[in-house]
Amino acid sequence: MAAPVNLALALKTAQQAAIQAADVIRRYYRQGVSVAHKPDDSPVTQADVEAELAIKSVLKQQFPEHGFYGEETESERMDADYLWLIDPIDGTKSFVRNYPIFSTQIALMHQGRLVLGVSMASEFQQIAFAIEGGGAWLADSLDVNAARRVHVGQARSLNQAIVSTGNVKTLAKGPGWQQLAHIAQHAHRLRGYGDFYHYHLLAQGSLDLVIESDVNILDIAALAVIVREAGGVFSDLSGQPLDLKTRSVLAGTPALHAHAKQLFSADFAHQLQAGAA
Repeated sequence: MAAPVNLALALKTAQQAAIQAADVIRRYYRQGVSVAHKPDDSPVTQADVEAELAIKSVLKQQFPEHGFYGEETESERMDADYLWLIDPIDGTKSFVRNYPIFSTQIALMHQGRLVLGVSMASEFQQIAFAIEGGGAWLADSLDVNAARRVHVGQARSLNQAIVSTGNVKTLAKGPGWQQLAHIAQHAHRLRGYGDFYHYHLLAQGSLDLVIESDVNILDIAALAVIVREAGGVFSDLSGQPLDLKTRSVLAGTPALHAHAKQLFSADFAHQLQAGAA
């Protein structure tokens, strides 16, 4: 069993790794980069690969015995007690079109539980981060020392709530569309911020409920820690805790999460999981 990790040290290391990735990303964002496509037709660039390698280099210097699960490079020691989850550019489609709503996501999982998250949006100039038991923090710059502690809002009913959706293709094609329609009809406002941004807004109390399908754990692991430490609830659409196979998200204030979870039944969520696989 690995020695216990000082989460404050791990957070500082992850922040340094994100800054290294931002340097790589910034260079390619300015000069442009050619785009290849993976077997699932999602885009990948040299910036994605180099940024992930930069992140892993920083983390390995401090935690060489840990496992690493990345979006673009080979995974290592997936069965380790401590597993780093890395998405160097979450939102590559935005990145290649010079749209700044993309981010670097770094999370730490300890024996299946997410305990640390860093979400850095380098071109958007925003960083959010959290460790288990330490609250959630957000800065409207890339200076972690300028971060303020954030909390989810107080909305308790849909008619008070601002709801944001993302990646709803699977919802639109099958079960769950009626549930989403009910939420849209009764919510105070409906938005579609997507990617990191609606989770940052949720954590700081600017919106109240996020619904997504067609995600993977690397997209959301860090954000889950941040939302949880801001006082929110973060699960898949059936209300189950996140794991490496999670494909959907239901995140919000405690009251709204509980209400939406009743709408999205376990049977529906299982069908959604199968359809997105």
